[in-house]
Amino acid sequence: MPKQSTLSRAILPALTLAGLVVLVAQPAFAGECPADKIKPGAQKMVDFKPVGVTDVTLGAINLEKQPANIKDRELRFRKLTIEPGGIVPWHSHDDRPALIYVQQGEIVEYASNCVDPIVHKAGDLRPEVFGTSHWWKNLGKETVILYVGDVRKDPHDHNM
Repeated sequence: MPKQSTLSRAILPALTLAGLVVLVAQPAFAGECPADKIKPGAQKMVDFKPVGVTDVTLGAINLEKQPANIKDRELRFRKLTIEPGGIVPWHSHDDRPALIYVQQGEIVEYASNCVDPIVHKAGDLRPEVFGTSHWWKNLGKETVILYVGDVRKDPHDHNM
């Protein structure tokens, strides 16, 4: 077995330490509320109506009829198009987890648990889970396109 050089014995521990520092000191992911800005009740409910939003269901699966056998739930996949100035009104994800993918544009989220607005850009993926209530607004000049996968309980729930 070849001898380890003095240089590699010095560099390897330093690289390992640097790697650990990077893993521990990761900043918030794009499109997330920074940890120091999270605060319950930071944003209050607003009563805006939908403006400039097109919501098209691309497909849905009754999860009770699948091996998962989740009663009264549907897996739904949608495309939301939000025009400049458009608003996705206040809604909760306490009973409807979702994943939002920003395909085009930039949109601002006003989340109940974040002091500052959260900017989402093309390529961002936003998990929406229990404890998430929010509304969104397109403050830009470009149409925003979101793809949304959610698990809906009430088929008559037309909240965004």
